[in-house]
Amino acid sequence: MRKLLLLVLLGLVYGEIYGQDARARLEAQRKQLQQEIVQINGMLQKNKNQKADALESLEDLFLKIDRLRELIRLTNRQINTLTSQINKNQTDISALEEELAILKVDYASMIVKSRKNSSQQNRLMFLFSSENFWQAIKRVRYMNQYAAYRKQQGENIDKKTEILRQLNEILVSQKVVKEELLSDNRKAQEQFEQERNKQQKVLQKLRLNESKYAAQIKKKQRQTEKIDKEIDRLIREAIAASNKNAGTTNVSFALTPEAKALAANFNANKGRLPWPVRKGVVIQKFGTQRHAVVRTTTVKSNGVTIATSPGTKARAVFEGTVLNIVQFQGSNPIMLIQHGNYVTAYKNLASVSVQKGDKVVSKQEIGTIFTNPTTQRTTLQFSVFYNTTPKNPADWIFQMR
Repeated sequence: MRKLLLLVLLGLVYGEIYGQDARARLEAQRKQLQQEIVQINGMLQKNKNQKADALESLEDLFLKIDRLRELIRLTNRQINTLTSQINKNQTDISALEEELAILKVDYASMIVKSRKNSSQQNRLMFLFSSENFWQAIKRVRYMNQYAAYRKQQGENIDKKTEILRQLNEILVSQKVVKEELLSDNRKAQEQFEQERNKQQKVLQKLRLNESKYAAQIKKKQRQTEKIDKEIDRLIREAIAASNKNAGTTNVSFALTPEAKALAANFNANKGRLPWPVRKGVVIQKFGTQRHAVVRTTTVKSNGVTIATSPGTKARAVFEGTVLNIVQFQGSNPIMLIQHGNYVTAYKNLASVSVQKGDKVVSKQEIGTIFTNPTTQRTTLQFSVFYNTTPKNPADWIFQMR
């Protein structure tokens, strides 16, 4: 029984620790979404004050609706997880209360019987009425075991009472958290409905100017493709130069032992790399997808676009060497940092604080991100390449969706 109670107590402790850990991860994601929504609200307000490009305003509105939808989904997930834990704890409490009631009845009966036979005379009579010496020894052992069992039953009642108290405390705190989540979710749902109604009105106006917006999107896409081709050319040139120095003709970087170790370390940190900005929100994802506003148009990106605050510094996501700093026609400065056979690209910088060939470390500031003077929008285009192959930064950067 003692081992069983210990297992129950351990199960309670570990179950609650695991539950708290899972809830903490969900809560961290929820807080991040809330911060992103606050930042998007700032972008929308800034667009309104600056009378910014209509398409950018629409993109921000659609982005906010997407984040609100994600926030509601995540909060519902938290509520469902918490509800399951509450139901389990309520079941455990009911079972423990039943077990405790049975234990108390048995213990009370044992105490009554014990008192009837507790006098010294009764114990001696029980002992001396033994038929032989060995029976007397057995009766002594029985009396000792009975006393020990009675003591153990009392301890069991105390332990189960403590477990029950802890479960009730956990249950109360869980119910409080659930009510807070339900309240937050109702507010998010109301905000979502308001923004969606606004979206429907905007879409009606959009259809009147859809061709105009589609032309704007295609123009931006052509500029992006041109820059991407130049970045690809620069990386290929660097690969060719590394192979020439090594006396090889591979299509990937020829690496020194130190560079191989760096690349392996970079790869080992996949999913844990820091963001290239201290605070930001992804407004365009990796890959080819339909435009959020003009659904008849597709956009392709070799990386992600992160919106942040004016004056924000770009940061290296890992140690490495500045491979190149270039500026093409129609673009702001672009920095490429090499990490063995991986390359990270930081596009749309206003100024740089390192030079080609410099060694950098993780989170080191490498330049200031450009802010559009008309819209006051500050965005960084960030990419990850394995040799010349673009990779999804969301797979590499910590908690980037």
